[in-house]
Amino acid sequence: MSQISIDTSTGGRMPQATSRSDATHAVVFSPLEGAGRAELVEQRLTDAIVAGVLRDGERLPSESELAKSLGVAVVTAREALVALRDKGLVLTRRGRDGGSFVTHDRDAAMRMIDARVRSLSRIELRDLSLHYAAIAGMAAEVAADRASDDDLASLVEIDARADLATPGGARRAVGRFQLEIAAVSQSPRLVHEELRLQAESGPLLWLCLREQAYRDRSRQARVEVIEAIRGVDPARARRATTDHIASATEWLIDEKARLESPEQGPQPAPGAEDRKG
Repeated sequence: MSQISIDTSTGGRMPQATSRSDATHAVVFSPLEGAGRAELVEQRLTDAIVAGVLRDGERLPSESELAKSLGVAVVTAREALVALRDKGLVLTRRGRDGGSFVTHDRDAAMRMIDARVRSLSRIELRDLSLHYAAIAGMAAEVAADRASDDDLASLVEIDARADLATPGGARRAVGRFQLEIAAVSQSPRLVHEELRLQAESGPLLWLCLREQAYRDRSRQARVEVIEAIRGVDPARARRATTDHIASATEWLIDEKARLESPEQGPQPAPGAEDRKG
């Protein structure tokens, strides 16, 4: 069975047996590409908090642990944590039970991620989607050829345990499922790239999971991939994966248009009540 964790000391190159609950955290705390700038660390953690992967009240690793896992200097991790405190996303307490803790304000988080969507062009968003679809689609295609019965059971379990009641729960389910698919492909490079792209692209790409309808669609996509793998149908597995990503991308492009529309202004989009869940 390909239950996965990522050994960050090796750059996320090999899947290893552990609890799947660690999978999305492995994404957050995997080594950065082009590491060295506090802004990269800050963006990685901001995205994880906004996406609900790091939850309100969750304790972050120490500065030294964070620096080691991300492959940066301790001073870089410290600067990033200072910036997160200034944003109100992290609270640091001193003492024996102290540390840095996530303080997730949903309204503030939504404003931050919406600002990021506005900052990227439609071309950039579509290119981001194209790259991710190439990696995730190939992983699904290869997994359909290589999956064992235990691998299939693992994927079914991830789907069964998915929490679709909130955007954060749905986002974690998508992340765990896609990482498991990459692990089942038995390609260390695909695992590493899946990790990197989830950290870079996931918080934006899966914004559609703010809406219950898209959370339900995410489960339908998982079921389709599972059935394709059960039937040893690589083309179907790839198509179900890339169609899911394409649907999420179209939602994101529409959301960008809405955010930039002068008629809309600061008004909530349709389904915004669901999105705050």
